[in-house]
Amino acid sequence: MDDIDLSYSFLGKKLACPVIINALTGGTDEAAEINRGLASLAHKYGLAMAVGSQTIALERPGLDKSFAVVRDMNPEGVILANVSANSSVEDCLAAVDMIAADGLQLHFNVPQELAMNEGDRNFRGILENVGLITQACPVPVIAKEVGFGFSQESALKLFNCGVRIFDNGGKGGTNFLAIEGHRGGRLSQGLSNWGISTAASLGEILALKLPVQIIASGGIRQASDLAKAIAMGAELVGIGGFFLKILLQEGIQELDQRLDQLFYQTKAVFLMAGAADCMEIKKKPVIILGRTAEWLKTRGIDPVQWCRS
Repeated sequence: MDDIDLSYSFLGKKLACPVIINALTGGTDEAAEINRGLASLAHKYGLAMAVGSQTIALERPGLDKSFAVVRDMNPEGVILANVSANSSVEDCLAAVDMIAADGLQLHFNVPQELAMNEGDRNFRGILENVGLITQACPVPVIAKEVGFGFSQESALKLFNCGVRIFDNGGKGGTNFLAIEGHRGGRLSQGLSNWGISTAASLGEILALKLPVQIIASGGIRQASDLAKAIAMGAELVGIGGFFLKILLQEGIQELDQRLDQLFYQTKAVFLMAGAADCMEIKKKPVIILGRTAEWLKTRGIDPVQWCRS
């Protein structure tokens, strides 16, 4: 077990495990404490971390400390900034500077915006805007879905805009349409199941065979999920709502123990699969069945390609 190496290099820095903590909060005193706790664990376990949307701090500069605390707690770690793909270039640069970020997540959440009574309704020019951001940003740009999954078509369009890293944010994790439905959102009836599953979205992007890195996120909760995503072709996995729920309901010590358990169990899965590291797990056959296989076949993608070692 001690010989299993989960380490992975991302954005020029070494992670102890290919995991990004996707934070969901910021802008309040409570959020600052949540981010402080998550960042301290990211530092302890050698994980990357992305902050929640920084839009509120860009509009109200006094709130930037609730985000900057992440860099304070993890000065040498991989930290990702986060703004809407509709943001101006100036706001993107400010978000990166706010936390001395190593990368910039541009989140795409059209269904959520449409569900929110106060959400955006105009998305014209978003691809052109992404192109401007990728050209101007001093750190790599990551296109991030937030629970609805990227299709092949979307990924290809974003690739043509200069995006080289994708967080596919598939259906299966935090359901923002359901959340907005509870708040009285306008898409609460019949559309809460909208989106592409994480596995299907991952398969769609991988089938394009583009020179990109893919972060699999959306419903990743346990070691087997992590190992399967990496084996299928993801470079890293992102975990957000699952960690946040544990932190809020059971406390920082319980989350600490869960992370330790995640490390141990992931090493165990690698060992049982006969893989010494992340490169070797990618060479193992992955059996894709059920609805994911049906989805991929319908999209003209043969799932058997992942079964060959």
